[in-house]
Amino acid sequence: MAMALSERHLAFLAMLGAATIYGTNFSLSRYGILGGLTPNDMTALRFAVSGSILLPLFLRAGIRDCAGIGWGRALVLTTMSGLPMTLLMMQGLAWSPAAHGAAIGPGTVTVIGAIGGFFLFGIKPPRMVVLGIVVVVAGLALIGLAASTSGARNIILGDLCFLAVGLIWGGFPLLQQLWKVDPLKATAVLSVLSAAMFMPYYLSTDLRHLADIPWQTIAFHAINLGVLNAIVGLWLWGWAVAKIGAVVSGRFPPLIPVIGALSAIPLLGEWPGAMQWAGIGLIVGGLLITTLNRAR
Repeated sequence: MAMALSERHLAFLAMLGAATIYGTNFSLSRYGILGGLTPNDMTALRFAVSGSILLPLFLRAGIRDCAGIGWGRALVLTTMSGLPMTLLMMQGLAWSPAAHGAAIGPGTVTVIGAIGGFFLFGIKPPRMVVLGIVVVVAGLALIGLAASTSGARNIILGDLCFLAVGLIWGGFPLLQQLWKVDPLKATAVLSVLSAAMFMPYYLSTDLRHLADIPWQTIAFHAINLGVLNAIVGLWLWGWAVAKIGAVVSGRFPPLIPVIGALSAIPLLGEWPGAMQWAGIGLIVGGLLITTLNRAR
């Protein structure tokens, strides 16, 4: 019994750790971009590191059929949660506050997940889940309204990038479930393929600005993006789900927008306005309603 309790507590800590990794990534990535790294730099760091680490797993699983997934499906999954998604997110963080990304992305994923679950698997969401989705959409609309009234065109463009991230990111777990793809294999495939597609282009561009950035800064973001976000966060989440089940673990995603918004205050000095706080609050509330009622 003591062992079971210990594992359960560790699983809660693992899920909290994963949510912290994903939530703070928005603030940390924007901090890196505002500090001189470009969206292309951040994308390259993520996939150069994760692709190199996961290349042995990719090769061991087999190149002929792309780790057993199939090349066609692998390219689709890479589009959903690989290079395009990361480029969009980094460009969004170059233009828009980190709190917007932390709220809009996960909020949109929840909406897409419910819609896709209905059309792909015939899962009819309960009324409370529908209510939660409506609340999330209201929060997204409020953040969009705050951006449109701010007079800053870049913020609107950044929020649109985050919306696009949520739209394509939301399709990834649906296809992963539909095609029964192992999560670690999927991560290895999209990391290696994204690196293979992006790194030749990236290395052909002008990289002289990197000489002005301390190597410690580059190393920090390489570890955060390529190790913590691409590998450790996924492993922690998967391990916790295996220990406490999808029902309990499904209650943790609402923490991501909260952690993202709060971490941006000391790190970036980005205080959301009243309308932005209201939008973030609605999204978090909608996610809570959705996840708690899915869990029943």
